[in-house]
Order: sequence, then C-alpha cells, then structure tokens
Amino acid sequence: MKVRENPTYTIHGVHELARRLWVANIMRNPAQGIMGVQTLRNWIMGSTLMASTAAILIIGTLTLSGQAESITRSWHVLSMTSSHAAELWIVKVMALLITFIVAFFAFAMSVRLANHVVFMINVPEFEAHHNLSPESVARRLHRSGTMFSIGMRAFLFAIPLVFWLFGPYFLVAASIGLIIALYRLDRSESEGVMDVGPSKKQKQQNAPVVSIQAKYAK
Repeated sequence: MKVRENPTYTIHGVHELARRLWVANIMRNPAQGIMGVQTLRNWIMGSTLMASTAAILIIGTLTLSGQAESITRSWHVLSMTSSHAAELWIVKVMALLITFIVAFFAFAMSVRLANHVVFMINVPEFEAHHNLSPESVARRLHRSGTMFSIGMRAFLFAIPLVFWLFGPYFLVAASIGLIIALYRLDRSESEGVMDVGPSKKQKQQNAPVVSIQAKYAK
C-alpha cells in the first residue's frame, strides 16, 4: 500500500529508478560504454555466485531428507512438545528445498537477463530498434534486478524454515525477527534524513561571495 502511494518508499523502488537513469546515461554517452559493460559484468558475477550457493544448498537439503530418523530427535531437544514424526520432517525439508530451488531459478534468470543487457547497452540510441531503446533496455535490466531480489528474498525466507527444523517456537521467533529486520532495512531514507543541500547559515555566508562574482561578471 505504501509503495502504491510512494514508489520510492522502499530501496527497491530507489534501485529501479537508479537503474533506469543509469541505462539512459550509458546509452546516450557512448564514451561510457566500457563502464557499463564492467558494471554489468560485476552484476553477473554476483548473481552467478548466489546461484552457485543456491545449488550447493539444494544438495545439502537433499542430504537432510534421508536422515530423518537419525537427527530428528536430537534437533528437537530444545522443543520437547513438538512432533518428532518423520512425515513432518519431510514436509520441513521439502519446504526448504522448494525455497532454495526458487532462489536458484531467480538468480539464474537474473544472469540470463543481464547477459542480454550487456549487448543492448552499447547500441546507439539513434540506431536502435524500438525494443532496444533505453526505456526497453532499462525494463529488461529492472527484470534482472527483480529476479535478484526474489532470489535474496528466498534466501531470507529460508532462515525461519531452517529454525523450524529445531521446533515451531524457533520458527515463530525467527519469523518475527526477520520481519523487524526487513522493516528497518528495506525502507529508503526520507527527505528529512538526507542533508543534500547547504545549510541556511552556509547560504548566508556564501551570499556575499556570489554577489561579488556577479558584480565583476557584469
């Protein structure tokens, strides 16, 4: 609801705006093409690392699925009132596995879309097809950023699921902690917090200098 009223209420909206302006600046200044490719290369390297991490976590989660009888009781030692059934353990592992698969798919799609942008970013605007315009390229880069955000969200969503393996009370505590952390981390800074321009006192001090410069300019 807040994002509908103010698209830059969260850092995701601010990043979307920054990516759109960045693409427009790169495509309208051919001299900055190398910088654009290097930036996208770093972006792809980050997404590739996260996709590889998700693949490793998928393998580790599959290993847990075959050890229900041996580790279920030891992992629930701090939560004796919870169920120790093997069926519930499989449900927990499956939920964790699906989360990591979603993360892997999202990061892989982020790499795919960013690879497309690498070629599009150096196309001169005046020679571009309508699907290669700065607005279209910015939308594709935004999709790549959205996929990266979904992958990170899946990683964060896996935190309560991991604690669920130890008992339901840990699931509730981890969920509450994650919500509080995201509430503080996902919001962008308000205009009152950012002191971009000079203070009133500085303006008064600089006023005589400006007037003298204007006098000599005449």
